[in-house]
Amino acid sequence: MDREYYMELAKVRLERAKELLEESQELLAIKSYKSANNSAFYAMEKSIKALLAIQEIEVATHNGGLKQFNYIFIHKGDGSFTVEDYQKIAKAEQIRNVSDYDDFYIAGREETEQQIANAKYFVDKVEKYLKNEAAKEAER
Repeated sequence: MDREYYMELAKVRLERAKELLEESQELLAIKSYKSANNSAFYAMEKSIKALLAIQEIEVATHNGGLKQFNYIFIHKGDGSFTVEDYQKIAKAEQIRNVSDYDDFYIAGREETEQQIANAKYFVDKVEKYLKNEAAKEAER
């Protein structure tokens, strides 16, 4: 597969991230907090996979994606992404896990609103980064 394929894959994944973000907002509106937490996390996860696509990296698990993001875009990165970004994603994954698997977990509106805000922040940040990368590709 060539570079063009991976750039297109990144776009497709980012579009899916935006859809998931929108779904999380709709779920919040109907007070389906656990499902909204789930969609917010997956919006972030798809954004990470979009970033990894431009590096021509595929991952099989959420944890693998988070580890690769941390290594490539934070530790080795250019400063575009921060430790705080990583922490927001890690927290979203933790909340998604309890929302999905802990039958006694009660998701609240405030926490869910924060998860969605974090997801929106991250999706927007990834979109800006990908646009900059696409512009660099066009110059080459």
